[in-house]
Amino acid sequence: MDITFENVSYTYQLNTPFEHRALHDVSFRIPSGSYVAIIGHTGSGKSTLIQHLNGLLIPTKGRIKIGPYILEKEHKQANMKELRSKVGVVFQYPEHQLFEETVEKDIAFGPLNFGIDDATIKKRIKSLLPKVGLDESLLKRSPFELSGGQMRRVAIAGVLATKPSIYVLDEPTAGLDPRGQEEMMELFYQIHKTEKATTILVTHNMEDALRYADYIIILNKGKLYMEGTPEEIFQQEEALQQVQLQVPPSIQFIKHFNERFQTNIPLKKHSFAQLSEEIFQTIRGKRDG
Repeated sequence: MDITFENVSYTYQLNTPFEHRALHDVSFRIPSGSYVAIIGHTGSGKSTLIQHLNGLLIPTKGRIKIGPYILEKEHKQANMKELRSKVGVVFQYPEHQLFEETVEKDIAFGPLNFGIDDATIKKRIKSLLPKVGLDESLLKRSPFELSGGQMRRVAIAGVLATKPSIYVLDEPTAGLDPRGQEEMMELFYQIHKTEKATTILVTHNMEDALRYADYIIILNKGKLYMEGTPEEIFQQEEALQQVQLQVPPSIQFIKHFNERFQTNIPLKKHSFAQLSEEIFQTIRGKRDG
């Protein structure tokens, strides 16, 4: 489903002494099936923005379209539950939301709430366990007996079990070690590719934004500061520094390499193997030339 924000503003505690405008006239479009990173420091409006995606918040001004669903102050959305079944949100530390007595019941809670029958839920749980790296032997155990990493995978399985069309990932690797971070990001990327889902990643990690996203949206003080492909965004180093953001280390390396050796390796996403090959071919070409 396409997502469109049209001049969206949101004000907390409107018409009170504590009024605070968190979003200011924000407009952008996320095409169906794309992978978008939303970046910005604390107070930039990221959390407020993503709470609009499943109707937890409704714009104070402006309009949001998510597929056939319309969210605006003057338009009462009757099928909000249906919308929320289409938008799966993985909040920071999702394991803190576990509450059922068994792993199986926790994973099943979301789809049950959306009216999916027991037989379908059992099939879904069985098929998705390998995707999240969990064994069927854990289903009857309490989630609170598991390791922190396993608990997070249970929470994520609960989101996957609803089969949403849109995944919203709010700093999904928070608190994980480097290996856990990479495994988690790869897990969601594979889901994005196999299910052709729309994925929205809220992150501070510029390397993740470069590696996974097709498009980047940068917020600053509640306003849309910059948007574009990773290649377009990360060539604007001075503009990023204005909002205390840094170019990813891999892009910095390529820039320094190009300056040092007078080469022209493109500033784009590379795997380690691809970048090594680019450097090898570039150096060989200069030597042969």
